[in-house]
Amino acid sequence: MGEELGLWGVNKMFSFKNDRVKSIIYLIIASVLWSTAGVLIKLVNWNPLAIAGSRSFIASFVVLAYVKKPKITMSRAQIGGAICYAATVILFVTANKLTTSANAILLQFTAPVFVALLSAWLLKENIYRYDWITMGFVFAGMILFFVDDVGVGNMLGNVIAVVSGFFLACVTIALRLQKDGSPVETALLGNILTFIVAIPFILKSMPDLRSIIGLILLGVFQLGMAYIFYALSMKHISAIEAILITVVEPILNPIWVFFFSGEKPTLFAIIGGLVVLSSVTVRSIYVNKKADVGESL
Repeated sequence: MGEELGLWGVNKMFSFKNDRVKSIIYLIIASVLWSTAGVLIKLVNWNPLAIAGSRSFIASFVVLAYVKKPKITMSRAQIGGAICYAATVILFVTANKLTTSANAILLQFTAPVFVALLSAWLLKENIYRYDWITMGFVFAGMILFFVDDVGVGNMLGNVIAVVSGFFLACVTIALRLQKDGSPVETALLGNILTFIVAIPFILKSMPDLRSIIGLILLGVFQLGMAYIFYALSMKHISAIEAILITVVEPILNPIWVFFFSGEKPTLFAIIGGLVVLSSVTVRSIYVNKKADVGESL
């Protein structure tokens, strides 16, 4: 009997580790897919809100193909998450229209702070000192990363970018609240809602063939598949870790730009990127070691 319990404990430990590693891989894949937005949006010559709505329309079919038979529970987490998802996408596009792209990206990634506060309140997940230290290094690294591009911008656009970050945090919390259910449906409903809101802007004009190709790539890969991986990762990873790992997304953006348009990142951008990546990596290693010590005890 004791031997059976021992084997069960070992299997459970390895299952936990495998699930957590798989979730981290999902987050990295989501970050890579999200990071292609800058390059792909350049292919589309259309109204920004029309782009957001059409991208979500295509993404909804991708998500639907994955879930096949969606479980629409109409729970507060599912509906609230869908509304916050639509708000995140629409507000981020609007912020890009009203302020600099660098400001919009940087200010949206105030999201980890909101996640930390909401996690402690709604999820009862502990936020440790090393989480706050990591957030400090991440934010400092991102400032370095965008130091050559960040401008005053339009104050309204800057505020909207921060609000977009708040709603991104709310999406993360909503997905985490559904960790024992099916969080992917939140992305499905969010994409449908985004499309409905954007219909008036879509009907104003039609995109050309190049723009349509760009929209298909955005909808299938940059949004649809990305949010499937992001939602699935929430089953086995904390909200704060999820949002911190995906902070590498804006760091990957200039890499695609470098490959496709030859724009070289500045020295500050390289240093800032290294600070962000190192901070998130060191935190993950530290958390894994803490988990190993706890399990050995």
